[in-house]
Amino acid sequence: MQITLGRRPLTIDEVVAVARHDATVVIDAEALAAMAATRAIVEGLADDVEPHYGISTGFGALATTHIPVEKRAELQRSLVRSHAASSGPEVEREVVRGTMLLRLQTLTTARTGARPIVAETYAAVLNAGLTPIVGEYGSLGCSGDLAPLAHCALAVMGEGTVRDARGALMPAAQALAAAGIEPVALREKEGLALINGTDGMLGMLALALTDLDRLVATADLAAGLSVEALLGTDRPFAADLLALRAHPGQATSAEDLRRVLSGSAVVASHRPGDDGTHDCTRVQDAYSLRCAPQVHGAVRDTMAHAAAVANRELASAIDNPVVTLDGRVESNGSFLGAPLGYVLDFLAIAVADLASMSERRTDRFLDASRSQGLPPFLAHDPGVDSGHMIAQYTQAGIVGELKRLAVPASVDSIPSSAMHEDHVAMGWSAARKLRRAIDGLTRVVAIELLTAARGLDLRCAALGVASAPATAAVVAALREHVDGPGPDRYLAPEIEHAVRLTDDGTLLAAARAVTEIR
Repeated sequence: MQITLGRRPLTIDEVVAVARHDATVVIDAEALAAMAATRAIVEGLADDVEPHYGISTGFGALATTHIPVEKRAELQRSLVRSHAASSGPEVEREVVRGTMLLRLQTLTTARTGARPIVAETYAAVLNAGLTPIVGEYGSLGCSGDLAPLAHCALAVMGEGTVRDARGALMPAAQALAAAGIEPVALREKEGLALINGTDGMLGMLALALTDLDRLVATADLAAGLSVEALLGTDRPFAADLLALRAHPGQATSAEDLRRVLSGSAVVASHRPGDDGTHDCTRVQDAYSLRCAPQVHGAVRDTMAHAAAVANRELASAIDNPVVTLDGRVESNGSFLGAPLGYVLDFLAIAVADLASMSERRTDRFLDASRSQGLPPFLAHDPGVDSGHMIAQYTQAGIVGELKRLAVPASVDSIPSSAMHEDHVAMGWSAARKLRRAIDGLTRVVAIELLTAARGLDLRCAALGVASAPATAAVVAALREHVDGPGPDRYLAPEIEHAVRLTDDGTLLAAARAVTEIR
């Protein structure tokens, strides 16, 4: 796959294609020409006696310090070297690639004043599969993701450390030489242009939205299995009932549940008939079953809002100062990550609640007083066997962690740069904790699927009827890796199989092969 930069804004899917799947990037010739034109404006100011931020001055609290002409190239190199100050565990390859891609996209808007060769070198580094080493900590999400972006710029200068396409750690100069890439010697404003953006947090938002798109559909699927196996009803999911409260997300999730449960002999076995047969004594199901569309749908609507913010950012040119269309070089505050920090935190809240409801459905399977006749803990021989008792403990531990991760980062401003940067956004921190939250959600939903599949096997055997085609397909896909009900087995590997099949979309694909799930 090849992605062309400069013609139009990138899409979320394109960001993921480059960051996660190594799609090739090329730069549109018109974008390179536009970059050359705005670079001429910057160079025209290089010898100006009037101060211009990032061209002839220091940075941050040092913005009033005049830099002599002969030291302005050194100024850019020093900026990158000093700001490449991250610490902690190595950031994931896909995050670094997404960060570099999005900084490159801003360069191709021709609003930064960087030379075309800088953009071309970034594209070459991405296409060669070289990944600068970036540490977990170093961005306050204001003045951009400074430290992460500085590490990327440092590598393009031929300094610092990178991983090559095979993952081998090596000096950047060696990796660039092996790939036939000439290091960039930065000139006026270019160091600043390479570090002053919200690219890290935006890249992580794009990746998170892609993962959540799969996970919320899988959560709908898991809820369907649970409703069926716990002898719940599909009647609250009727389209006319959902239309009374016109949130689009809940209508989508309810439609998913109707499709997942369509054709279920288990649901039909206790559905009241016109003649009063199969009359169910329960008036209504518990909230974790009946209200699944409301919670899952609210997550979908939160994702839609976050995607709207992401798409606005993808259509933006974020730098400080910027070169305007009429040739001015103006300072601004577009680098502040508040719009991204807020939605990243909002998604972490939604993830925690989605996982919490999933765990509650799992717990119903294990309590004989609420499972509608299933054995305690779904155990083969209760007392001798513990069944899925501790799988729910694992879920509960993860959900507890997700609630802690839902505490917003974006309200925790810590002033920096001698109080010049006296309010910061913490969007990078919000993005980092959302990544951990998504991993936790994947595990929680996987355990629900594992437990619901076991419960559904037991229920179908007890009733002597078949489950819905969609749920049967999911159970069959899971049974290729995990055995059905029986005496206690080593449970951790079975959980990990379920996690993998949830994460890679195998179980969702099995259902989608039978019915349409959004």
